Amino acid sequence: MTSPAGLTASLGRRRAYWHAAGCLTVLLGALYLVRRHWPAVETGAGQLAVADQGWLLTGAAAAVATWAASALAQQGAVVGRLPGPRLLAAQFAASAANHLLPAGIGAGAVNLRFLMRCGLPAGRAAGALAVKAAASAAVRLALIALLAPACPGLLRLPRVSPVAVAAAAGAAVLLALLLLTPWWARCRRALGAVLADIRALHARPARAAALWGGSLAFAALHALVLIAVTRAVGLPLAPLQVALLYLAASSAAALLPTPGGLGSLDAALALALSAAGTPGAGAASAVLGYRLLTVWLPLLPGLLVLGVLVRRKAL
Repeated sequence: MTSPAGLTASLGRRRAYWHAAGCLTVLLGALYLVRRHWPAVETGAGQLAVADQGWLLTGAAAAVATWAASALAQQGAVVGRLPGPRLLAAQFAASAANHLLPAGIGAGAVNLRFLMRCGLPAGRAAGALAVKAAASAAVRLALIALLAPACPGLLRLPRVSPVAVAAAAGAAVLLALLLLTPWWARCRRALGAVLADIRALHARPARAAALWGGSLAFAALHALVLIAVTRAVGLPLAPLQVALLYLAASSAAALLPTPGGLGSLDAALALALSAAGTPGAGAASAVLGYRLLTVWLPLLPGLLVLGVLVRRKAL
């Protein structure tokens, strides 16, 4: 007879296999799209090689600032004071780990370990991550709602297919079944703990300002990276349009569990820029430049910082 621990481990392995299969499927699809549109990608890389260096440096500075914004938001999600330098280093390491594991698991694991090393119980640490994630999602939706009227016609609601309707109905049925299971009591307790943490944080104006200000700065700085890259390669889109396209594409890509949005965010950004009238080569150069500044250049240093934090038992 299988023990509870063995059953839990087996379920964990199955979830890992499904995550890996999903990531592989999305990445293979992205590689297929790259191969199919290789001339545009190659031309885009050439445009990026001769892009305006000043704008690229501006984008690089904005990319570096995103880690400070993430650290500010994480501090805002915790009532107690966190060690500043270690917090900033943890965000840098988390951004690198996030590009190796799907659906934010890498960043979540790094930040969870960091908060527990700072003395928070596991439940409180997980609650702080949930508060930060909820604030980030709320800020993105608010920015989309704010920018959409300023850019009329830029975003178009997709046609609802029968498959999407069936998926929504299936999700509703699963949610209804969840309410009838013992898991719902656990979910209610977890949600209650998160709401209690949110109330405690908003009772301290400094923490609330850090949470919402850091979340806003994080989204705005990532949009600024893409704006700077589009300026560097000479795309004719206005900054507000680029910001709105980034927010919409990144929100859509968050639904796909790929490491750091690799493949899903690239395809969503390229599709959004192309739908806004950008030539294929220009869209490819903008996406390549954005990824270069936010992923590929910081990846190795971020992994080195992660290794140092682990060796020093800061994680």
